[in-house]
Amino acid sequence: MHFQFQFQSVFAESSFILQGVLLTIYLSAGAILFGSIVAILLTAVRSNGPRWAGWAVDAYVELVRNTPFLVQLFIIFFGLPSIGMRLTANEAALLAMTLNLAAYSTEIIRAGVEAIHPSQIEAGLSLAMTRRQIFQHVVIIPAIAKVWPALSSQFVLMLLASSICSFISVQELSGVTAIIEQRTFRSFETYIVATILYLILALALKVALLGLGRLIFPQVSGLSRVQVKGEAA
Repeated sequence: MHFQFQFQSVFAESSFILQGVLLTIYLSAGAILFGSIVAILLTAVRSNGPRWAGWAVDAYVELVRNTPFLVQLFIIFFGLPSIGMRLTANEAALLAMTLNLAAYSTEIIRAGVEAIHPSQIEAGLSLAMTRRQIFQHVVIIPAIAKVWPALSSQFVLMLLASSICSFISVQELSGVTAIIEQRTFRSFETYIVATILYLILALALKVALLGLGRLIFPQVSGLSRVQVKGEAA
């Protein structure tokens, strides 16, 4: 049996594929933005809030990190309507991705906060800064800088995890790929194209986040020193 690649029928759906790529970018960008904001807020609550609030954050983080993303997605999309909260597939996907990423990012940022030397906090207290001011000006930026590579990796993983949203009929790249495969019956070619596109998106996001880290944290994160050493070599 002689197999021949036939990409023509797949490339004929290029406009449909582009729509899927754009939706993947939209969902990923939204999840990264909102998930990061929620993670910073949860870290602030864990660091400066009452003890019960810290326990609530810990419970949320452990619940999300120890359950499958697919189950979380199904609970939001199929479960919330039973209590009167109806979301479209895209809205449910964005909410699920945001909550999932926020939990992982909160734990990553926690490691950065714990890496801040106590003397820096003591210096802030000696200047009569409040706990909120110390967290805002002394702790959170250096903490994020220290864990930026780990955060960047988590952002890329969330972009790839967006493919799971096709299970609730979200027509992102993975969902579009499944539809095109059903139309053309060219499974191998269709998923080769999807794989290449996911690889391009992941690498592009990785490079963009590396550049963003060098721009935002030029002295704190050590990313600029990595660049300087590479240029010197």
